[in-house]
Amino acid sequence: MTMTPETVAEAPEAPGASGVPENTAEDAPQLAPREATRAEKLREDAVVWARRAGRRAAIIAEVIQLTGWVVIAVGIVLWITAFALGWQEAFVAAIVATVVALLCVGFLFGRTAYEVDLDLTRTRVVVGERAVGALKLANRTSRPLLPAEIVLPVGSGRGVFQVPRLQAGEDHEELFAIPTTHRAVLAVGPVSVLRGDPLGLFERTNDRRQAVDLFVHPRTLPLEGLSLGQMRDLEGLPDQHLARDDVSFHALREYQPGDDLRHVHWKSTARTGTLMVREYEQTRRSHFVVALSTHPGEYRDAEEFETAISIAGSVGLRALRDSRTLDVRTSAGKIRAETGRRYLDSLSALETTKPRDGGIVALAGILAAHSPDAAVAVLLCGSTVDPAQLRLACARVPFGVRTLAIVADSRLDSPVLRRVGDADVVALGELDQLPNALRKVLS
Repeated sequence: MTMTPETVAEAPEAPGASGVPENTAEDAPQLAPREATRAEKLREDAVVWARRAGRRAAIIAEVIQLTGWVVIAVGIVLWITAFALGWQEAFVAAIVATVVALLCVGFLFGRTAYEVDLDLTRTRVVVGERAVGALKLANRTSRPLLPAEIVLPVGSGRGVFQVPRLQAGEDHEELFAIPTTHRAVLAVGPVSVLRGDPLGLFERTNDRRQAVDLFVHPRTLPLEGLSLGQMRDLEGLPDQHLARDDVSFHALREYQPGDDLRHVHWKSTARTGTLMVREYEQTRRSHFVVALSTHPGEYRDAEEFETAISIAGSVGLRALRDSRTLDVRTSAGKIRAETGRRYLDSLSALETTKPRDGGIVALAGILAAHSPDAAVAVLLCGSTVDPAQLRLACARVPFGVRTLAIVADSRLDSPVLRRVGDADVVALGELDQLPNALRKVLS
């Protein structure tokens, strides 16, 4: 059974495309994070309570079927008529309707005796792939079990299986395939057994097993032969930047005001009569940062947002394969990226954030504050970002960090490459254009 839950072209740099715009004071606040106003907090709280009430109402609405609503409505009308007009016939009919409804409610209580086992072959698939699984039911009682309906929720949809009569000790297996059309984290299950009355007034499900999360990962490309970490330094090689405190001793020099006295080399000081301090050479592994804007207003449509996520996934996985230290940040905060699987799981659940959380400009500021020693920074946003805002975002990245800005633009048939200050900016229409665009940047 099948269920449906559902060429790189260089463009000339635009006038004023390098440097920081003059009105940065006016541009910066547009996408900067801010505190929610009292009205916004009240409105958000009201939405939360409305959703909770809606969920409770939905549970009740699922139990009462259409026939049940008709019987309840008729019973209410009959009771009103009986008391208002004093009709004896209406009074008797109201009692009958009430008794029938109460008797049918009794069929909802009790437990089912099926032993249920949900076996999902793969809990992680890529968009477009099918997740195959099996549902095994067994009668471990000493009596036969009548035919029943088994419900398997998948996200917002569900699949219904007809289980035949099972004798004592008999097993039954149902195979299923779940098509995936979009990135998501789908809850498969819990498996439920339908219970209802003979008249079809009420119906409820009895959960028999906990749900299993199905991670639908975004589509990514392997980016073979593209080592993005080489954009600044090679792993394990010094970057020739002399630091006052690091792991590799480099030389001695005379003391200067502000130097840490812990680094004074006393033997050399005693021999020369001049206060000498140790100087260190900074040797570090490439620190790779991916900053993905989740501001809804920075994307023309959902397709652009999905393209940006796929690009972020492809670039991040390449960095992990190159043994880089990967730091991934979104407008909502930092996401887990210790391993490729964990990274893709996090991207599967990623959604757009509230506009007040800020966009690519605010995200670049956060990157500068938390990752000042990054080797490479990749900024990702949509096509509705103003060029001045993109220039400001690139300017906020700390000096010396190799910056690559990638813009997802669904209107483009081929990638467009330009420079904004010291940063490379690439606009892509789809994920398949990414490898050629990166080769052009690295060349």
